[in-house]
Amino acid sequence: MKLALNKPIVFFDLETTGVNVASDRIVELSILKLHPDGKKEVKTRRVNPTIPIPEESSQVHGIRTEDVANEPTFNAIAKSLATFIGNSDLAGFNSNKFDVPLLMEEFLRAGIDFDLNNRKLVDVQNIFHMMEQRTLVAAYKFYCDKELIGAHGAEADNLATYEVLEAQIEKYPELKNDVNFLSDFSKRGNNADLMGRIVFDENNIEVFNFGKHKGKSVEQILSEEPSYYDWMMKGDFPLYTKKVLTAIKMRNFGK
Repeated sequence: MKLALNKPIVFFDLETTGVNVASDRIVELSILKLHPDGKKEVKTRRVNPTIPIPEESSQVHGIRTEDVANEPTFNAIAKSLATFIGNSDLAGFNSNKFDVPLLMEEFLRAGIDFDLNNRKLVDVQNIFHMMEQRTLVAAYKFYCDKELIGAHGAEADNLATYEVLEAQIEKYPELKNDVNFLSDFSKRGNNADLMGRIVFDENNIEVFNFGKHKGKSVEQILSEEPSYYDWMMKGDFPLYTKKVLTAIKMRNFGK
């Protein structure tokens, strides 16, 4: 079953120096852009992360520091990448928890304000786990009856993710062939930022989701304890979390 689209959607997969969203970097990315008319565009390239790639990460994706020494940095490709993605919705495998947050960190470091507000995010892994509780390799075998050759290579994983989503829509009658539905279905939690450090409560108010102020209104804490803002801005929090925190602070600045 073909994915029903009203606007383009970009499937993407990242290979990175590690799994820390705030400090690790992209070493390879692959993008599959689908257009409503059925046109497909695939772009894959390696990236110089500007920091060493740990051996344990290289053992996963096979990319070492010397392999990307002469590749462009993310800063060098950020503007053209943002232009290529355009207003597309975003999809991936574990993308809501990892790929999207890390991509946003890279864009912010490059000075690109890549807006997520009007995009739907479809996480194929979340759909998969809700339905079958497996990994991408098993998902590809289960849904597509194929062996995933080149697993942990960005392009192989990315194209497999796209095929798995189409097969999921075909298999489960309760899954609507609609990006808005798939985005809502694959969402876990009601995050205000991307990593769930700030979430919306039942009254749609931003509250902290960690630490001594967990469950408390962000607006209230910033008003009563201004130093908490400074502590978070200086701490090892993702740039996107800091962006959301600052937006809340500035929104209430004149109150």
